[in-house]
Amino acid sequence: METFSASRGRALMVGLALAACGAALADEATVQASWAPREFRFTYQGFTARYSCDGLSDRVRAVLLLLGARKQDLQVTPTGCSNGFGRATPFPGVAVKMSVLEPLNAATPQGTEPLASVWRNVDVSRPQSLAAAGDCELTEQVKASILPLFTTRAIEYRSTCVPHQLTPGGTTLKADVLVPAPAAAAAGPAG
Repeated sequence: METFSASRGRALMVGLALAACGAALADEATVQASWAPREFRFTYQGFTARYSCDGLSDRVRAVLLLLGARKQDLQVTPTGCSNGFGRATPFPGVAVKMSVLEPLNAATPQGTEPLASVWRNVDVSRPQSLAAAGDCELTEQVKASILPLFTTRAIEYRSTCVPHQLTPGGTTLKADVLVPAPAAAAAGPAG
């Protein structure tokens, strides 16, 4: 009968650690991508939280940047501002022009400048405080209307959002999104 020695245990641990590192490196492999333009209109419709036009515009801008929209050409313009700026309005909205990363493929136009990109996990949900609890309806609408405009994978979504009730931790939205690789981002804006 063979005994399990300390040296075999260390060898097993080193082997497991190397395997884990290999898996992590596989996730960090670069993806060749390019910037693609997107335009859309988004109107918030919720019962629990009310937004002013500039408040919604700021929140949507933050979400778009978190999801990987290119900052240099991101335009978020408030719409539906019936009560003016700084005051809650029934159906605030935004018109958005932006660029997002898409993996290169056979349909990519000739001459497109490739950009090294990596997957990054992001959490669209705000910190789980009572003040952020009203965001659950907005987060649901972001998942349905805005997230599909980005290249994503491993989407994790959970919602116990109840209209007219503040539910701390009521909604979670996380996803892996394509972002410029650190070396590509340090090289400066592309496209």
